[in-house]
Amino acid sequence: MIEELKNKIFSGEMITKDEAMSLIDAPLDELCKAADEIREKFCDNVFDICTIINAKSGRCSEDCKYCAQSAFHCTNVEEYPLLDKETVVNAAKKSADKGIKRFSLVASGKRLSDSEVDKVCEIIKEIRKISDISVCASLGLLNEEQFKRLKDAGLTRVHNNLESSRNYFPNVCTTHTYDDKINAIKAAKKAGLSVCSGGIAGLGESMEDRIDMAFEVRNLGVSSMPVNMLNPIKGTPYENNKKLTKDDMRRICAIFRFINPSAAIRLAGGRILLDDGGKSCFESGANAAISGDMLTTTGETVMSDMQLIKSLGFTAGLLDEVK
Repeated sequence: MIEELKNKIFSGEMITKDEAMSLIDAPLDELCKAADEIREKFCDNVFDICTIINAKSGRCSEDCKYCAQSAFHCTNVEEYPLLDKETVVNAAKKSADKGIKRFSLVASGKRLSDSEVDKVCEIIKEIRKISDISVCASLGLLNEEQFKRLKDAGLTRVHNNLESSRNYFPNVCTTHTYDDKINAIKAAKKAGLSVCSGGIAGLGESMEDRIDMAFEVRNLGVSSMPVNMLNPIKGTPYENNKKLTKDDMRRICAIFRFINPSAAIRLAGGRILLDDGGKSCFESGANAAISGDMLTTTGETVMSDMQLIKSLGFTAGLLDEVK
């Protein structure tokens, strides 16, 4: 079955949801090997690595149950407004100097205000003056006009996670809807930006929910799909959620590769919980990662990640440029 589906994908066809569901109980090692072969065929050995900066922290009006930055939860997270231009530009330059090809500004809140969007535009312009690093941003539920302004300033990609399936999302957040997210993604694409969108595994969702989310991402034409592993944070409603295992994450990455053959499957938050730093997932179809610290948790260092991807035969680069 695995070989048949792999050959179907190699011939240029896409698998169906029923076929993806059949992989839930497939032999894991065989599944991961086939997923890695699909990754190599459609993405070569390019590894799309990025860093992020927590450009605006805490005081978020949204009630996402996993998030330390929500004003609904008591997590003692550091709170501050949008960082100044010099701080963000210096962080981008440090990443570029380490060989990182992408850098993203991530801001808490439902959406940035117009004046904050203007400030981000100035920051992006300054980064583009001093570096050729590709600039991305996660700024909430903006509209098409705001996304166009950001693109004109030099932004290349917008991040907006779906988090889970349409069916499960109301269990995760009630202060905005799944369609709010999809509308923002569509607005970003209309503005000419590429999109990074995925979700979090370990919220209490089923494997079918994860598969439904992956198909939603595929249908939206998303080119980069973050796969977060929930890091249960004290003070959030999910603080006692059971942590997923390395094999859970291997299977998730492999199935996502079967669903989205040419996407960047990007290990993101929670990777620090894996004892191999994600190595086994990078051998199971994943080919991208967020390196360095996350928003409110620590991550793998850029140096250790660069060594890891080199040892696996990858070359750091922008996946968009090989398609």
